[in-house]
Amino acid sequence: MLLDLGYRLARPLLFSLDAETAHERVLHLAGAVPAVAEAVAGPAPRHAGLEREVAGLRVPNPIGLAAGLDKDAHCIGLWPRLGFGFLELGTVTPQPQAGNPRPRVWRLVDQRGVINRMGFPSAGLAVVQRRLRTQRERGWPTAPVGANLGKNKVTSAEAAWQDYATLADGLAPLVDFFTVNLSSPNTPGLRALQKAEPMKRILGAVLERAAGLPVFLKLSPDLDDADLEASLQTALAIGVSGIVATNTTVSRPGRTGDAGHPGGLSGGPLWPLASSRVKRVLDLVEGAVPVVGVGGISSADQVGELLDAGCAAVQLFTGFIFGGPGLPRRINATLAQRTTQIQR
Repeated sequence: MLLDLGYRLARPLLFSLDAETAHERVLHLAGAVPAVAEAVAGPAPRHAGLEREVAGLRVPNPIGLAAGLDKDAHCIGLWPRLGFGFLELGTVTPQPQAGNPRPRVWRLVDQRGVINRMGFPSAGLAVVQRRLRTQRERGWPTAPVGANLGKNKVTSAEAAWQDYATLADGLAPLVDFFTVNLSSPNTPGLRALQKAEPMKRILGAVLERAAGLPVFLKLSPDLDDADLEASLQTALAIGVSGIVATNTTVSRPGRTGDAGHPGGLSGGPLWPLASSRVKRVLDLVEGAVPVVGVGGISSADQVGELLDAGCAAVQLFTGFIFGGPGLPRRINATLAQRTTQIQR
């Protein structure tokens, strides 16, 4: 795969740059010449045995692009060609905002992890709408495209529901699903919105405006059992379509405490915590809604573990950054091979 070869050649240069700068340059380049990037990537891979339905969405495979990789919808047409079965763009906020001061992303190369304190930097709703409309004119991917919704930093907790309502109103005609983000650790007060009353108001506002689109809720891995159960009960009672578990963690397992940076931890060091919380979510929802597992995934074995535990699908983020553009295809090929062997 040409992109994989290009990644191996470019990785020393990319990793010599600040993590966020490297990420931005790759996205801006691919987004500036989408036809070239898509042609180099080649056609989207298809494995009939991996197709499935997730909350009413028909996905060609269970490997999703997690929110945060393409915040402002630069490369919508590229991701399915790399092997992603569904895409979650964003986090999108109603008004443009810069996020937290830089530097705000740090690689933990030896542990294949990342710490970020981005704070929802976003080009804003209007820019994302324009890019989605452009993509619809070019041709909509067969992989469902969703938007991860967040509030602006200056919006109070009491008014947060209005930001989510604005986003749902503005994006419902343009996307295939929503994910409500109340679990990032980098926007002050956001995680408090996972409590019952604010969550009811926010989810109710999004569901009312979603025009029948599936609405997922993304939860933190740092909720204790009581709070996790309460959040899930509230979400299920109000009618969410599914759960995305989990977001980044403010804890510092293993040697990550030595990094000394604030923010949310993702990647390899998150996997033990995330996988255990995903399995707890699966136990608590008891099949009532599909669960999408995310957090530290970088291999087909980890994907298989979560799918076997009951997840409907998974998402990649930091594993993709370290594993390169060929990772989704490699995982899908391994999953398809295992599926064929089981069928025999």
